[in-house]
Amino acid sequence: MSEDAQDISQIVSGLGQVAAFVRMAGWREAEPLGLTPTQTACLSLLAGRGASRVTVLARLLGVTQPTASEVVAALERKGLVERRRDPADGRAARIVLTAAGARIVRQTAQPPAALAHAIGGLEPGERAGLRRALAKTILSLQQQGAIEPQRLCLTCRFFRPYVHSDAEKPHHCAFVDAAFGDASLRLDCSDHEEAGPGEGASAPPAREPA
Repeated sequence: MSEDAQDISQIVSGLGQVAAFVRMAGWREAEPLGLTPTQTACLSLLAGRGASRVTVLARLLGVTQPTASEVVAALERKGLVERRRDPADGRAARIVLTAAGARIVRQTAQPPAALAHAIGGLEPGERAGLRRALAKTILSLQQQGAIEPQRLCLTCRFFRPYVHSDAEKPHHCAFVDAAFGDASLRLDCSDHEEAGPGEGASAPPAREPA
């Protein structure tokens, strides 16, 4: 195995360990509420993205449409979501949070304490690097069609990479008209608008300018 392959294998293994912890923490958090991690994830998606069709929820949750339908049905029975007619298509329905569902999201909004502590212990530069690496990894997976499109700075029409001389805040967000650095790269931004031809950055910069 080459050095690069070994390096990739170690990183993937590490990501797997973190993912396993997040899943375990999700079960511990959801169980007292009478929910599954997938159900709490569905509620979080609806809170962040607003009314959504079941087909969209299935893609974002990474499950089949029948499974997503079962998740939504369970949440409906608990009074946490409801169906409303889709204004764009009277034959379709969108799923929306109820007030009770929104309260659950507020209860479960914080990241697992142990993971928050671990990440909080990193140096600011390490956190910035981790955020940038995650954004680039997610973008690559998205471009390969391995995951659904995410609301990344890197794919937003408002993103302007490396337009400022300030090494700590080299990027610019045209939406808020402000400079920012890698530590503030968004991985899921509610103000995201997909970049069209000639807008934003279709891919992350290959390297930082010298």
